[in-house]
Amino acid sequence: MQPVVLNQVGKTYHLDTVAVPALVDINLEIRPNCFTVISGPSGSGKTTLLNIIGCIDRPDSGEVLVAGRDILAMTDNDLSDFRARHLGFIFQNFNLLPVLSAYENVEYPLLLTKMPAAERRQRVLGLLEAVGLADRAQNRPGQLSGGQRQRVAIARALATAPQLVLADEPTANLDSQTGAAIIALMRSMQREHHVSFVFSSHDPQVQAEADDAIFLRDGRITHIERRTPLKDAAA
Repeated sequence: MQPVVLNQVGKTYHLDTVAVPALVDINLEIRPNCFTVISGPSGSGKTTLLNIIGCIDRPDSGEVLVAGRDILAMTDNDLSDFRARHLGFIFQNFNLLPVLSAYENVEYPLLLTKMPAAERRQRVLGLLEAVGLADRAQNRPGQLSGGQRQRVAIARALATAPQLVLADEPTANLDSQTGAAIIALMRSMQREHHVSFVFSSHDPQVQAEADDAIFLRDGRITHIERRTPLKDAAA
C-alpha cells in the first residue's frame, strides 16, 4: 500500500477578492520506505502540498489517502488522533517545548497514546541513543546546539512509530556540515525504522539524497524523478 495517494487535488486561497491557486490538479503517489523531496521556487506550493499530505490542511477538491485512510471523510477530532498516531513531523525551527528536557520532548507524543510507562521510557531512551543524545537526555533545548535540537526533533518524530514522517526545510537553519550530518541521520533512521520520509527543501544536499524528487511550479507538478528502484530504497 502506498503511504500517500493524491488524486486531482486542488487548493485555492482567497485574499480579499483575489483567488490565489496554490495547488492545481495534483496527482501523486508517495512510495513506501522512500526518501521523497518536494522542490520548487518560493510560491510553488511546496508547503501547501506538505500540509495536505500531513493532514494539517484540507484541499478544496480531489481525493487524499494517507495510510489508506480517506482524509476528507474524517472529522477534525478524528484527524487530530490520526496525525498523533500515524504521522511524525520535523520543522526547520525545531518546535521543541523549551521548558521540557530532550527526554520529555521525545516522550510528549507518547503521552497521548497511553503507552505504559516502562515501555515509554524504553522507547524514548532507545531513540535518544539512536540519535546520539543519550547523554543529553535531561538538557533543555536552550542547552543544546541547533544540530542537537534537530536530532531531538527527529527522535520525537519517530516516537510513535509513524508510517510517514514529514519535514519542512529541516536543514534550513543549520550550517552545511551540521545539515549534512542531519541528512545522514534521517536517512539512517528512515531505513532502520522502515518509514517514508517526505521533505520540502531547497537544500541541494537533501535533494541529492532523494529516492524520489517531485518538482513544483505555480502549484502544478512539472515532473517527478524516481531515482531509486523500490527494492533498493527500502534496503
